[in-house]
Amino acid sequence: MVGNTFPYTIHDWRKDIELAHEHGFDGFALNVGKEQWQFDRVKDAFEAARYSRLDFRLFMSFDMASIPSTSKNDVSHLRQYLVTFANHSHYMSYRNGAIVSTFAGESSFFGFGEGRLDEAWGYVKGDLERSIGRAIHFIPSFFIDPARYPSLPCMDGYFHWNGGWPIHLTPSSPRSEISQPKLDSDTPHLHHLGGKTYMAAVSPWFFTHYGKDSWNKNWIYRGDDHLLVRRWVHLMSIRNQVDIVQVISWNDYGESHYVAPPRGAQPNSEAWVNTCPHDAWLSLNAYFIRAFKRGWYPHQRPEEAEGPGERDTIWMWARPHTKDVVAQHDPVGKPDGWQLADDLFWVVALATHPSLLTISSPGEPHSQSESHTRTYNLVQPGIHIFSHPMVAGRGMKAEMIRDGRHVAVCDPAGFRFESRPKIYNFNAFVCQS
Repeated sequence: MVGNTFPYTIHDWRKDIELAHEHGFDGFALNVGKEQWQFDRVKDAFEAARYSRLDFRLFMSFDMASIPSTSKNDVSHLRQYLVTFANHSHYMSYRNGAIVSTFAGESSFFGFGEGRLDEAWGYVKGDLERSIGRAIHFIPSFFIDPARYPSLPCMDGYFHWNGGWPIHLTPSSPRSEISQPKLDSDTPHLHHLGGKTYMAAVSPWFFTHYGKDSWNKNWIYRGDDHLLVRRWVHLMSIRNQVDIVQVISWNDYGESHYVAPPRGAQPNSEAWVNTCPHDAWLSLNAYFIRAFKRGWYPHQRPEEAEGPGERDTIWMWARPHTKDVVAQHDPVGKPDGWQLADDLFWVVALATHPSLLTISSPGEPHSQSESHTRTYNLVQPGIHIFSHPMVAGRGMKAEMIRDGRHVAVCDPAGFRFESRPKIYNFNAFVCQS
């Protein structure tokens, strides 16, 4: 989200690039809007990539919910970026074309009239290709019926933005559907693309909390049930049909699905971001990124483990408070969809050898049978997922034991589930051993 990088310097970009590269990411999709200052930040990003000397790429993802598109003249905003950067040594290409993506754009007709989507974007694509002297590989995220894809030859592929979350759930959905919801919404997109490029989405969470006097966005998508792990596992199962995976997102603080340490300028999201680190999701992503690239899971060949997320590790995350608390000083109110959440904390354990795992809420009264310490046998090496009840006023802890010694302990110091929060915070506190 370039819109969150207003104070960034080239040094800030370089730190992000090095951190991303360390965790297996191949590049950044640079989401830009209409503000002209964002062009300068993108320029810094490309310079930082050059200075890094890493094999790390960048490509443009135009936010068409922000960028004007009512006339042919509006193409100039997109052209400015492509003319300047599409032939840069660190611009990402695919199938011999410079990747260009979008967020939305299904209502962007550039003066061609309502319903003439292919004609409009075909014109845009042709204009950009002539301007840069090379092909564009256009992978938009139009929010349309996939059955329309064959009628849109302007598209070289599709980015399924909403695939990262079970957005179909509502509080009235059957409980059997809410618990462990399917994450396979890729199917109709793959069916109608007919072999064109498919960019799938992965995301760990979603919570946004803006009132009617601001962006008027206040809802959650269900991130429970180890969303990040289960989505990656599904993509591994259809790996041969997926060309590119985009993790949403590196730094979108306002929607709580950032995976990097907060840096830059938050969009007034400090109240639900500053106490909720997500850095640990980087190494969990790294485990699956390497698995996706190789076609096998790192734990299957421990002798080749080479980086973050490939050793005995415990990850945990949870909301800061139970879902039914009443926040007395929150003018925005509970987020829509709060009923979809479960009062559990989520544990992921990577074991390189058979081990024991104990999960507990430190200080909990053992007389409460629903919150006692639980011990599990990890029979096989690999990734294992667990959950444990949240207890207001208590913490969360997990320990991995092998041959009588602790090989991984996740016990975030000072973390306690709040019983009387000032505001609603359905973001996630994430930690690792």
